[in-house]
Amino acid sequence: MWFLYLLSWLSLLLQVAFVTLGIAAGLYYLAELIEEYTVITSRIIKYMIWFSTGVLVGLYLFENFPALMIGVGLFTNLVYFGLLQTFPYILLTSPNFILSCVLVVCNHYLAFQHFAEEYYPFAEVLAYFTLCLWVTPFSFFVSLSAGENVLPSTIQHGDDVVSNYFTKGKRSKRSGILVIFTFIKEAILPSRQKIY
Repeated sequence: MWFLYLLSWLSLLLQVAFVTLGIAAGLYYLAELIEEYTVITSRIIKYMIWFSTGVLVGLYLFENFPALMIGVGLFTNLVYFGLLQTFPYILLTSPNFILSCVLVVCNHYLAFQHFAEEYYPFAEVLAYFTLCLWVTPFSFFVSLSAGENVLPSTIQHGDDVVSNYFTKGKRSKRSGILVIFTFIKEAILPSRQKIY
């Protein structure tokens, strides 16, 4: 009896490992697609924000959700539109990005408070969290590394493309989610190097 119990825990660990690797591979592929198609990604994120706004308005009109929770959610979507103005370039120190992070925490607090006071089936709670709280910030998170590999399209005051390339191009390194996934991929499956 103990042997089968031990095997069940071993199989559970293997299943968690495979699911984690599958999610990591999917996120890596998604980040690559976002880097390749930044204009389409921007349009998709814009439609997701509009859809989330429509869901929030529908929850207020048809389900009598609290006005404060809906108002903070709508303001958060407005801040997301501000982030979308400079997409794929997202500065982690910009006030818009910091405000969006603070608003995500506030939205979660208000949602937990509301769902603790009133009973809803788990599927409905998960639907609210997925469509109104998680999809848009997650898409911005996955696309953080997209701005690093986009060719310059405008010249800022005092910069030209050639001097920008020689001064910033050599010292700027890839960072973001793709670097993390590349590191994990190399740690798990190291590539073969040629020996001369």
